[in-house]
Amino acid sequence: MSKYYFQVERAGVHTTFQDLGRFNVQHLGICPGGSMDSNLLKISNKLVNNSLQEGVLEFAYQGPRLKLISGNAKIAITGNVHFTIERQNNTSLGKQYNCFETYILKEGDTLDILATKKSVYGYLSIEGGFQLKKFYNSVSTLTRSAIGPNDGKKIDENLKIFFIKNNENNNKKIVQWKNNFNDNIIRVLEGPQFHYFSKQSINEFFLSKYKITNHSDRMGMRLEGHKLENIVSSNIASEGILKGAIQITGDGNPIILMADHPTIGGYPKIATVISADFAKVTQLSPGKEIIFKKVKLLEAEKYFHEQQEILNKIYQQITI
Repeated sequence: MSKYYFQVERAGVHTTFQDLGRFNVQHLGICPGGSMDSNLLKISNKLVNNSLQEGVLEFAYQGPRLKLISGNAKIAITGNVHFTIERQNNTSLGKQYNCFETYILKEGDTLDILATKKSVYGYLSIEGGFQLKKFYNSVSTLTRSAIGPNDGKKIDENLKIFFIKNNENNNKKIVQWKNNFNDNIIRVLEGPQFHYFSKQSINEFFLSKYKITNHSDRMGMRLEGHKLENIVSSNIASEGILKGAIQITGDGNPIILMADHPTIGGYPKIATVISADFAKVTQLSPGKEIIFKKVKLLEAEKYFHEQQEILNKIYQQITI
């Protein structure tokens, strides 16, 4: 086992280890899971010279407070996050720390991730990665299934978090990432049960604003708004589902399935959030409103490739 580690002094609201997900096991009742915002996870890893799929710490609202007990570490935080680094020699007092930059932590320093600001989720990566055991080729944590690192639980106070590499250089990386966390127009494709709903309800679905409720987490995002009229059946035979699917429950309100969604479901699905907008919707907090916009498959593919081009330019900028 590595001798380099952090001690958790505060765990935060919901802090877990995540990577890009656990695939090809949904037939076993295990959903892919993985990060809510894969763009931020990838950028954080690239900043510290990791592979894009390396496991990181994902946190929501308030992150952890971590004291570096042994070793030196290069870290990066992505998102819209307020954090401080408390140096053992007190040289950090009053200093401004920014996301999308690398920082060197020395033994005895404390990293305090105080809060996310405009976003919901943020990510902490470390050069060389955390020392984590994979399950089905992934270190993503599924708390409801107790799968993943730390016995499938959120991180705990006093937990020791081990990492692999002791930092030996001070090379700094900075990247510019523009993300409008207030953009609430979410593009969707027609769902497999789109025709289950009346024409009036379909029109209302795309013309109305839906409010995100407090009953939202890594499994699903419950919305309130215009109740949709189902003209066929409010239930279907259970079938495989995927993240981004928008189910309509018996009360007529939508639920957007998130990263930790069930593997099968029996509610009709009116639409599916396109891949390019999934990260965007995950960063919208309770109380905000969503407007859905229908696009065609070719458009969704175009938006996906445009997003990948932007990310590739960022990766190139980091490696220069």
